[in-house]
Amino acid sequence: MKETAEAFLGTLVKDIVITAPAYFNSSQIQAIKDAGLIAGLNVFRIITGSTLAAIAYELDKRDIGERNVLIFDLGGGTCDVSLLGIEEGIFEVKAVAGDNHLGGEDFDNCLVNHFVQEFKRRFKRDLTSNKRALYRLRTQCERAKQSLFEGIDFYTSLTRARFEELNRDLFRPIELIEKVLQDSKIDKSQIYEIVLVGGSTRIPKIQRIISEFFDGKELNKSMNPDETAAYGAAVQAAICSGDIPKKFQDFLLLDVVSLSLGIETADGVMMPLIKRNTTIPTKKSEIFSTNFDDQSDISISIYEGEHTRTRDNNLLGRFELTGIPPAPKNVPQIEVTFDIDANELLNVSAVDKTTGRSNKITVTNDKGRLSKEEIECMIAEAEKYRVDREKIAQKIQARNGLESYALNLRDVVQNKLNDAIQESITWLDDNQEAEKVEYEYKQKFLENIANPIIMRLYGTGGAP
Repeated sequence: MKETAEAFLGTLVKDIVITAPAYFNSSQIQAIKDAGLIAGLNVFRIITGSTLAAIAYELDKRDIGERNVLIFDLGGGTCDVSLLGIEEGIFEVKAVAGDNHLGGEDFDNCLVNHFVQEFKRRFKRDLTSNKRALYRLRTQCERAKQSLFEGIDFYTSLTRARFEELNRDLFRPIELIEKVLQDSKIDKSQIYEIVLVGGSTRIPKIQRIISEFFDGKELNKSMNPDETAAYGAAVQAAICSGDIPKKFQDFLLLDVVSLSLGIETADGVMMPLIKRNTTIPTKKSEIFSTNFDDQSDISISIYEGEHTRTRDNNLLGRFELTGIPPAPKNVPQIEVTFDIDANELLNVSAVDKTTGRSNKITVTNDKGRLSKEEIECMIAEAEKYRVDREKIAQKIQARNGLESYALNLRDVVQNKLNDAIQESITWLDDNQEAEKVEYEYKQKFLENIANPIIMRLYGTGGAP
């Protein structure tokens, strides 16, 4: 992607803002940052794609005033919903929700499974053992899904109604919408506009379900759903770089914590200090104590997630506070503070209020993080095989070009012949008493269309 952008712009690309699903945890976000470093990029920020889409939306709506906008983003692999309050270039994220297991690929998978089973019933053969055949089937299923956006049946074998029936378990966008409305304490009647983002929002039933939930409200489909989040990311990157065009100078994005942050109590329960969808920067403190008499130290484990048990959440880090004076349990006063800055850097501190002894940790998402040496090694290896990658990319581009040309040519030839044949048959039905010369003229007309195609086939050793 970096090379593609540099080829288009004709200059080096060094800085970047990256879009990510709403419910990626810290380790997943760090993996994205590491990927950026390996590509030789300085990652300014990683922001939910649906949130960034709001920036692109706002560029055309600057004079409307304060309003609540819901962004629904259904992409290839995930589904995210953001609810923002927007006023004069200030974007306050009020709530986000996401499903990392719902996207356009899931609809494709349902179609592939359906046709694999149908093929097995008809021909008693299993397509899944043939990778090439399965790839071709998947490609055609994706095209069929896209053609159904406009209500076109797929060779009369897959109607839109059948498509919706096959994917009925995937049509669950309302759950996420209800979640952001509940978390933000905003009624659906207070939503000024619903903006659709991501290619899969073209699916008619998705649009119908969302519109019906909002009592028939018309959805905003004015922007290209494939490009909206990327456009917002580009604007945010310009702001972060300081190279700000005049129309972006008053833009301010106030993001939220996408997963709750807290510590583990003695019985393995998650005690949240900063709850999901809290606006950042933010700071929160709680008082804790010891669990047994004369306890001289405590271990503080920091987690993120929404589960009651910490074992089901994501461990971010841990540290110890020592030197607690002997005392009965529950007597010492230990103040634990979570502090998140505007760059989403989490600092956790613990202070014994009796002695003043303290300790702290800055959570740097080291879990699952590549070391500096590993990153440098991967950069060197990527450069080593750059020529091979370019050759592979060129081969793939050539293959895709041939496939696209062949498919388009097939459609053009089929359509041209079919139209001419159908026109001749219709003319015959309507002109049963025509003269001989008219029949000969019509045959000549049809031959003039068909013969060049047939001759090409014979000329290349094919058959008509």
